[in-house]
Amino acid sequence: MINIAAAIMKLLATVLCTLTASLRAADFDLAAIATNQLGVDLHRQLARGEENLCLSPYSIQSALAMTFAGAEGDTRVEMARVLHFPSNGDAIHASFAALQRSLEEMSKKTATIAEQSKKGSGPSEQITLAVANRLFAQSGYDFRSAFREFVNEFYGAPFETLEFKKDPDGSRQHINKWVADQTRDRIRDLIPHGGIKELTRLVLANAIYLKAPWAAPFNATLTEPRPFHIRGGKAVEVPTMRERDQFAYAKRNGFTALSQHYSGGDLQFLILLPDEMDGVHKLESQLSAEMLQQCTKLERRDVDLSMPKFRFEPSTIALADKLQTLGMRSAFDQPKGSANFDKIAPRKPDDYLAISEVFHKTFIAVDEKGTEAAAATSITMLGVRAVRPEPIEVKVDRPFLYAIQHVPSGACLFIGRVTDPR
Repeated sequence: MINIAAAIMKLLATVLCTLTASLRAADFDLAAIATNQLGVDLHRQLARGEENLCLSPYSIQSALAMTFAGAEGDTRVEMARVLHFPSNGDAIHASFAALQRSLEEMSKKTATIAEQSKKGSGPSEQITLAVANRLFAQSGYDFRSAFREFVNEFYGAPFETLEFKKDPDGSRQHINKWVADQTRDRIRDLIPHGGIKELTRLVLANAIYLKAPWAAPFNATLTEPRPFHIRGGKAVEVPTMRERDQFAYAKRNGFTALSQHYSGGDLQFLILLPDEMDGVHKLESQLSAEMLQQCTKLERRDVDLSMPKFRFEPSTIALADKLQTLGMRSAFDQPKGSANFDKIAPRKPDDYLAISEVFHKTFIAVDEKGTEAAAATSITMLGVRAVRPEPIEVKVDRPFLYAIQHVPSGACLFIGRVTDPR
């Protein structure tokens, strides 16, 4: 009987583990899909000109999700529609918590790989990923304790009190310093002069920092100036990396999708390259969350890839107008008196909370750096030699879209385009 009972317990444990793994895999789906959908919406809003672009849909959604937790009535309905959230229940918040756990586990996995590789020739660096949330609140204001506990539980976001009334610019500098500290000084001056006022009562902030080495690096000796057709026209010489290797690749209608994995394989750099030199705007019109999700399942092919190095440090983007254009109006108190964040603080006729602005700033640099790996093979034989077929050639020599994508969930931590890599 003991053996039978033990066998049953072992079977139940196995089934439970399988179900748990399956459920955890699906836990982050709501957050990942919503993140990509908002990322596509905002990319379309911001990509009207010909400039380079970089966004972090994950950072924007994380900050807005904390705000959504305090919304009520029509404000909640509008935010849910624009952010692609379910309007009822706390499923979206649990999903964001699950996504953050998955990202943290990814980083830990690459630390193990790096440690094990010290004796071999595999990746020697790990992915560094830091995500931080914090709420900066006016001292003495009547914030609901239930909201404070909620955002701390699901987003790890503590409350910190500041004196916006007495020292708005000092408070701005304090918040900007926190952001700079969390992002290894890559994001400075997130909130511009005048962005914090005496009437400011709450700032919900998210910061994300990522340093990810390639699973296999580009050979720096092959990097040389090659032509890139800026904005789909004039060719200019830019430093261009080159590598022949196995890349995730697919040829689609009107564009090529290609991705290069970072250490551990759970994070990838995705390129969407239009067939036509001036085809980036047409490709942007076709961009969808479903397209991005499908790009986590590309087959590996032998590719001769050349792509430019690039580094962007865009200025702060103000997103209030873009979010209102998408339909999130009452959150910004449009029309007057419509904002309802009663779950954050009691809504009174003459004193209630509304969003005044959403600031966003990014930094990205792509080059040959990553895990160092090398291989050399010389085989001399009399007989039949297996001939390696000619690789698919992909020249990233014209404007393209890119994303840094969490493969298990499909969530885009960053998304943007390159029109001029100089």
